[in-house]
Amino acid sequence: MGTMAFEHHLLQESGTSPNNGTLPLIVYRDAVDVGGDEPEAAVERHFGANGWGDGFRGDTFPFHHYHSIAHEVVGCARGAARLQFGGPDGPVVDVQAGDAVLIPAGVVHVRLDDEPGYVSVGAYPPGQQPDLCVLWDEDAAVSRARDDTEGLALKVVGEAEMPAIRATIAAVPLPESDPLAGARGPVAELWLRR
Repeated sequence: MGTMAFEHHLLQESGTSPNNGTLPLIVYRDAVDVGGDEPEAAVERHFGANGWGDGFRGDTFPFHHYHSIAHEVVGCARGAARLQFGGPDGPVVDVQAGDAVLIPAGVVHVRLDDEPGYVSVGAYPPGQQPDLCVLWDEDAAVSRARDDTEGLALKVVGEAEMPAIRATIAAVPLPESDPLAGARGPVAELWLRR
């Protein structure tokens, strides 16, 4: 495994996609060694060693959604996927096993492809658990039909709810550590020193 590299994207509000104009999305490349027999456990251990946990194993939802009460890191344990961030007009990012993406509260994300073999592992800072905000009623219906959304508070957020959701997103506490690099790394550089 080579040296972990990262890129970042600051995503501004667009329509009913609140995004996060303060905290950039961070894409980590070649961040976790997933070459063993249990790549999901390797990603979980890496996140856990840096204080992030209480997450999931599975897929990235195939509908536009975001979390208004938690920051989320998603690591690609197996396969590859094409993900979009920021809403329907946002940037598309291809990830492969060993990559991870730190998604600030409010940033809309979706899996665009349906290639088999992709498995992601998600985690959250201590004390944070996600809700499930969607942009449209159609996505709420898709969400309700899925088993992997049980337990998440589902909200359809339109124009009328945007002022309240902006305030909720702005109030999400910053994490104390980077999920991939601990006390150093992109979170310290891009989030905590602002």
